[in-house]
Amino acid sequence: VQLQAFGGGFVQAGGFLRVSCVASGRIFSSSVMGWFRQAPGKERDFVAAIRWNTGATYYADSVKGRFTISRDNAKNTVYLQMNSLKPEDTAIYYCARSAVGLSDTASGYADWGQGTQVTVSS
Repeated sequence: VQLQAFGGGFVQAGGFLRVSCVASGRIFSSSVMGWFRQAPGKERDFVAAIRWNTGATYYADSVKGRFTISRDNAKNTVYLQMNSLKPEDTAIYYCARSAVGLSDTASGYADWGQGTQVTVSS
């Protein structure tokens, strides 16, 4: 499965953005799709994940109540709606696919998109 993320950009604190991830190839129903982010000089951190079959969602504490992950099975697309953005949300956002179940670590995901930059100014 190849993943392509897009939709990042520059926004002021308190604003919103939606990033999208389109998958080419079949996403098996047992897959989990996740979003991670990586700021300069930092590790790649888990943001959110969604089970492809049930739509169950999971979030990092830092984004709960502000970010929403969703998917459109027909379009093979996963979205991350980001509201009330803060400067500390600035990072490259990556989408990824796990074939082994839910994981909040990057090592649990086999397929990765190229990332899209999100910059939040104060």
